[in-house]
Amino acid sequence: MHKPLLVTDFLDRARKHYGDAEAVVATTGERYTYDELGERADRFSAALQQRGIEKGDRVAVLDPNTHYHLEAAYGSMQVGAVHMPLNYRLTPDDFSYMLEDAEVDAVYADYDFADKIEPIRDEVPVETFITNDAERVEGEWEAFDDVLADAGTDYDRPEMDEDEIVTINYTSGTTGDPKGVCRTHRAETIHAYLITAHQQLQDDDVYLWTLPMFHVNGWGHIYAVTGIGAKHVCTRGVDAGDIFEAVRTEDVSYMCGAPTVLNMLVDYYEENDPETTGANDVRIATAGSAPPEATIRTVEDEFGWYLKHVYGATETGPLITTSDARRTFDDDSSDRFAIKKRQGLGYLGTDIRVVDEDGNDVPRDDETIGEIVVQGNQVMEKYWNKPEETEEAFNDRLEGYYHMGDLATVDENGMLSIQDRKKDIIISGGENISSIELEDTLFDHPEVSDVAVIPAPSDQWGETPKAFVVPSNEDPDDPSVTADELVDFTRDNLAGYKVVREVEFVEELPTTATGKIQKYELRQEEWEDEDRMVGQG
Repeated sequence: MHKPLLVTDFLDRARKHYGDAEAVVATTGERYTYDELGERADRFSAALQQRGIEKGDRVAVLDPNTHYHLEAAYGSMQVGAVHMPLNYRLTPDDFSYMLEDAEVDAVYADYDFADKIEPIRDEVPVETFITNDAERVEGEWEAFDDVLADAGTDYDRPEMDEDEIVTINYTSGTTGDPKGVCRTHRAETIHAYLITAHQQLQDDDVYLWTLPMFHVNGWGHIYAVTGIGAKHVCTRGVDAGDIFEAVRTEDVSYMCGAPTVLNMLVDYYEENDPETTGANDVRIATAGSAPPEATIRTVEDEFGWYLKHVYGATETGPLITTSDARRTFDDDSSDRFAIKKRQGLGYLGTDIRVVDEDGNDVPRDDETIGEIVVQGNQVMEKYWNKPEETEEAFNDRLEGYYHMGDLATVDENGMLSIQDRKKDIIISGGENISSIELEDTLFDHPEVSDVAVIPAPSDQWGETPKAFVVPSNEDPDDPSVTADELVDFTRDNLAGYKVVREVEFVEELPTTATGKIQKYELRQEEWEDEDRMVGQG
């Protein structure tokens, strides 16, 4: 039997089985049941159709993690429109490009970010502008709650196919114009099923929104948390004190956070000694480059939380691997930290390979480096209006696989360990040096709060490792450690050719909205007077 996989099924199921259960704790203090959340989504659906939005039209959402985001997302998808969440940390020029590129028909923007849309209104094809607090926004915007009140709940849900595009997520555009990642009902649904299984979601979970909802649809949690009947606790940003308070008062059981968020929590914990749990045990998922072992140890041994390390990209759902392979480690052994630092094993139904430049699998020796490629039902359909980029992404080294751009090794159990991005490998005097290994080593120094290592120009070696360090006292002008001490620290802990040759103290590192360090910004500044980067991959 074939039943179409549609993202609208998630809210439908929650309303059917958990209608009276609390669905959302809003940032404004309101609490909504699934019946109430569903009615508000219906009203948004009706309002869109009354404003001429049809199946296939694009509806952009520019919002922090509020209940309005959930309502606008489901309200859009219920009428067959394409949900297009926007990164609220971008600029008006970025939004102008994306709204024009995707030919967006309607925008909902939170009052804190509508001023980034207002200057470009005449440049984009958008006709409908809605915000959650029109009185705090310049220009002519409709008020979200007034729109819902006037719309009623009647709308026509069109027939939809699982292979139709339902979301477009724009990448950051670090190497050119942003690319619109097109994802189908089927891809989003299967990805939500996968995270429900691998992240062990249950209907009594309380999910804290520390991860931006705009980031690949909150890693699919706008679907999975809803469909399983769990509770959403919304936020308007990441604040360590607020996170610990929410965990305690709302009995949070699950959240996600980049390594930089973990660092914030650790720093706050060490300074304030907050309560770290409520009535529920807590698990937290982190993604991408592995957090330092010291951070994992604090989160698990001192917070009492369980950490899951996952990995992926906007184009892949995002999640495609997990380090949560319980048969490979003992919960009571410190050996588990070495496993949890790895990106891990492929998700169910996901074919992960690490291949050399000829497309051949590298040996499982945990030494030979290749690029990660993936096939899976959660992988994107295409880039919006970019057929050449789509072709390259799926066929560079190995035909039919999405190429992640990450370089990794594989151990005897098939567990991946990322060594670097293709553009972050440091090639010094012909030797390949992993910036991640250097960063992990420097993180072990007690006076290092945050660090990023990049290749810097070198007349002798072509390029050499340079570390940008946030000192623990957060004073780059009078740091709590010297550059020479950090250089010596790497020399004492690593092979001689891997030693950091230069250290620059900074107040903070450039990051994305999801907390990932933007090394490309550091590289651009470091190499602006050079013709090319030796190790740019």
